[in-house]
Amino acid sequence: MDASVLPVAVIAAALVIRTALNEIRTPGSARQEWAFVTDGEAVLAGAVAALCLGAMGWSYAGHGAVAWAGLVGLLVAYLIGRRRPGA
Repeated sequence: MDASVLPVAVIAAALVIRTALNEIRTPGSARQEWAFVTDGEAVLAGAVAALCLGAMGWSYAGHGAVAWAGLVGLLVAYLIGRRRPGA
């Protein structure tokens, strides 16, 4: 495994742990927090961001760029999905 992929795995694990702890405190919060996954506009924005970053970074970092691009795509989708409180 490429060494640059390890921080991505740690960040992803931290996000999952944070979601689990919030779900324990407030049941139903995980569904609300991850609702952006069903928002087509948010998923499309995240996919475009991940694709662009992955394509540009592939020549410089190889497989590590794909992992970081996936994380960036997830975070972009999360931010786009949360911009509309009613959605």
